[in-house]
Amino acid sequence: MKKEKIFITVKTYPSISTSYGELVCTAGIREDGSWIRIYPVPFRTLETWRQYKKYQWIEALIERNEADIRPESFKVIDIDNINLLDEVKNWNERKKIILSKNKIYDDLDELIDLAKNKNLLSLAVFKPKHIKRLKIEREKEDKKRLEKKVTLKARSKQINLFGQSFSDFEPVDRLPFKFSYVFEDIKGRESSLMIEDWEIGVLYRNCFLNARKKNKNLSEEELMQIAAQKVKEKYEDKFLKENDILLFLGTTKRYHKVAPNPFVIIGVFYPPKEKQLDLFF
Repeated sequence: MKKEKIFITVKTYPSISTSYGELVCTAGIREDGSWIRIYPVPFRTLETWRQYKKYQWIEALIERNEADIRPESFKVIDIDNINLLDEVKNWNERKKIILSKNKIYDDLDELIDLAKNKNLLSLAVFKPKHIKRLKIEREKEDKKRLEKKVTLKARSKQINLFGQSFSDFEPVDRLPFKFSYVFEDIKGRESSLMIEDWEIGVLYRNCFLNARKKNKNLSEEELMQIAAQKVKEKYEDKFLKENDILLFLGTTKRYHKVAPNPFVIIGVFYPPKEKQLDLFF
């Protein structure tokens, strides 16, 4: 058990837990450059002034999460005493913190072997050789998630394992689409990995609300398609033209040892491309 400074690089889209309420998986970089995962965190029920941002340093008392075999997994001892420190808004500073002491992987087979067979890591920075497209698929109805929401409503006056009440808290809705990057690694292996970053979920919801405001006569389905297309335009057209894309990959606890590829994209890191000087300037 010790207090550590962590540079937040990842917040995944919230998931529902009947014990904890709603949870967010957070990952970041320690001061020595190593990865760390802190889970569970009931992020949206934290007081507003404790809700840390992406690319912000925090300080928290942590200990190893013994219920999770993944080597970088820790948990916060006192959720109410997370200290928010400096935000880093400069892309070069972000790159220095994240990349200067971390290997950037480009071979997916190597990464899977290190995670699945050797259990040496479950978080990594990955550089695709080529991102082909953003794939959008309609999400199927999640009966288990609906059942969990009903259970939480029924237990609204109870206290969760963080000592917080479930009362008056509405878990975030599941996104109606799955967004995945289709890419090739250095060996030409093609993969499609789902993006579970909270950022893409917020983008979709903002696009949907904006579309509904501007197109009051359209159906819900039509508005959803407009919002999904806006996400595609940013993650496929804009990012791939204007930004250097690296992927933060993480394994899921459930599939860490069993899935052929246990990784998902838990964050997209997109610093602007550096402009090269004109040789004839």
